Amino acid sequence: MTLVSNDPTWWPLINVYHVTSYFVVASATAVAYDWVLTFGQEFELVWWIQQRRRWSLMTILYLCVRCIGILYSVLNIASSIPSVSLTDLVSTIINFTQLWMSFIVNAMLSVIMITRLYAMYQRSRKMLIFVVVTFLAVTIACGVIAAVGSSYLSWEELVLTGTYQCFRKGEVRLLTTVAWILATIWEILILCLAVWIVVKHFRELRRPSRGRRTIENWFTALIKTHVLYFAAYASVSCFTLGYLSPKISGSSSVGAEIYVGVLEITSLLQMFVLGPRLMLSVREYHAKLSTNYDEGTAMTTIAFQEHVHMVSTEGRL
Repeated sequence: MTLVSNDPTWWPLINVYHVTSYFVVASATAVAYDWVLTFGQEFELVWWIQQRRRWSLMTILYLCVRCIGILYSVLNIASSIPSVSLTDLVSTIINFTQLWMSFIVNAMLSVIMITRLYAMYQRSRKMLIFVVVTFLAVTIACGVIAAVGSSYLSWEELVLTGTYQCFRKGEVRLLTTVAWILATIWEILILCLAVWIVVKHFRELRRPSRGRRTIENWFTALIKTHVLYFAAYASVSCFTLGYLSPKISGSSSVGAEIYVGVLEITSLLQMFVLGPRLMLSVREYHAKLSTNYDEGTAMTTIAFQEHVHMVSTEGRL
């Protein structure tokens, strides 16, 4: 039921919503601007290549993340702009849609990270089974937590001094904390596995060889994007866990408003800017090395096969 009020006691909350809406528009603009900036790369490395070969899992994941990012930004603006009126049902549907969009996109990005690890570990079945089982356990647990938490949440439209606000009803602080801790542990595990294999291969490549520079550059390209993405995810996790504190979520101070705004921007950048760039950066690097581009794990297989062949040749000599 829509609540209409002109009570001055609501003004601090109105101010919070106004400031948050500015950050929402800024984050949506950043997502759209990044898509415009990378559209040339996307056309060359995704659309143009797919005209000559079958659609791969990585391509589908990339396009899904891009499309969901645009839709998420539009819904975010619609639910945050004070001049847009939404019914209680529409507000609830939009916010639930955004909640599950975030869950699905982060799962897709995890699949991309698993594919990269699979390539870095030379298609090791043991490593693949380990990360997939861990990923499924964490994802299912977070999915169950999200489903349970959703049953306690609803959104109500508030008409406060002529402005329209979507107000959340329900409290799931503990469930949200557990879900974010599990997701952060998963990201830390993936980062550690990536750093370990990079250090291991750099040690193995100390001896001069014709393919050494190519493999080193390949691993450098992988680890740079991986660390950057993890840094963004870690920032989002810290901001989210901090926001769960009543001193921040229940405050209407300027500092709390800025905090919520920064969380809004970093969340969208992590999912819809750095996420797609995980694949574009690798494709761009590989395109510079060879005109015969190959997908996912096959990219590193060529370099690894060359390295293994050279090592075995040196051993025979």
